[in-house]
Amino acid sequence: MAQVPHRDAQWVRAAYERFVGSAGSQEPAGIDPVVAASWRRSLRNGVDPDHPSAVPVAATADLEDYRRHHPLAVAMPLVRDLVGGATGDDLVVAVSDDAGRLLWVEGHGPVRSAVDRVGFVEGAVWREESVGTNAPGTALATRRPVQVLGAEHYARPVQRLSCTAAPVHDASGGIVGALDLTGGSVAGTGVALALVRATVAMVERELAARAATSHAPADAIAPGLAVAPDPTPDLRLLGPPTLRGRRISLRHAEILLLLAEHPRGLTAEELAVLLHPGDLSLVAVRAEVSRLRRVADAVLDGPLLAGSRPYRLARPLRSDVDAARGHLRRGDVRSALTAYPEPLLRRSAAPGVERLREELEAEVREAVHACADTVAVDRWTARPEGADDHAAWTRLARLAQPGGPLAARASAHLDVLERRLR
Repeated sequence: MAQVPHRDAQWVRAAYERFVGSAGSQEPAGIDPVVAASWRRSLRNGVDPDHPSAVPVAATADLEDYRRHHPLAVAMPLVRDLVGGATGDDLVVAVSDDAGRLLWVEGHGPVRSAVDRVGFVEGAVWREESVGTNAPGTALATRRPVQVLGAEHYARPVQRLSCTAAPVHDASGGIVGALDLTGGSVAGTGVALALVRATVAMVERELAARAATSHAPADAIAPGLAVAPDPTPDLRLLGPPTLRGRRISLRHAEILLLLAEHPRGLTAEELAVLLHPGDLSLVAVRAEVSRLRRVADAVLDGPLLAGSRPYRLARPLRSDVDAARGHLRRGDVRSALTAYPEPLLRRSAAPGVERLREELEAEVREAVHACADTVAVDRWTARPEGADDHAAWTRLARLAQPGGPLAARASAHLDVLERRLR
């Protein structure tokens, strides 16, 4: 079982001061691996912890024109509808483009004043390279949902705030921006993370639906006509791991997953943190990468790993995780469940993999909770992950035909779950 990262404010602040004070020679052991890796990038990028680089702010007229034509403009009514109620005195909601420029920052009260003071304003660019670790910038850098709590921010002026952000994908799978909640401690809770994930999922479905409507003629796809299946994945991670049909070790699968999720690359130090809950020597990491390089070269036509450091993939690598996420973005929950037969690398105890596993399961669960496909919800409740999912069983009871066997089974199971809670 992986060690749970320290997120206690006092403990994190002490680890942060040791790391910054030693110019990175004191490793931030025990810190959330995503945050620790971001601290290292911030240090390498020369971010001043006390005076982060001034972020450029677009002129008002230029910003208004730019965001009017931005792909996320059409989704802002949906964002306001889903998140607007949360943006009181304790939270602001921000939406950025794929370069980290803040296009919309909405909210009021003390938190809005606090974010204004640190330059978290419309038109400002909040990338890791300029302001260090922060949820929207780090979410874009890592291409995944991120929470940054208080002292986990690299820049001291921002350490009174917490934030949660996730990247937003368009219909083709490319990142078009990020959605962020920033505020006090409430912005770093599991509730905030669930709200951001659910909102991003709905926005992505909206973008996919609009893309399908705008690009396909009305009669292009006849009712009931099967859509061409997704190409066979190169890498399978939702079951025994394979690369182009050849079994690979769990460790090699973990490395490939982490590199696929971090296209900009990972240093040996960052891989060590993401691969092992304790101390994993850099020699061991480099040896595994070297072995993986030989295995991949024997399976694929041409090198899979780039020759230089940091370690990164030399070519895109399509996985069954990508296939499952693609179905979720299109709102096809039934196909997503077919593509997701079991948890991601379920035997792995690597901290980086465990976090990705939890995030993927949460994405699937939230899609099930929101869908109107009775078959999909029924399939989910029949799986180990759905057996105790009260919201899914409640959804099934509502969708099932009244008085039918499915409705009876859902009602009986809900009774069992509720008795356990008493």
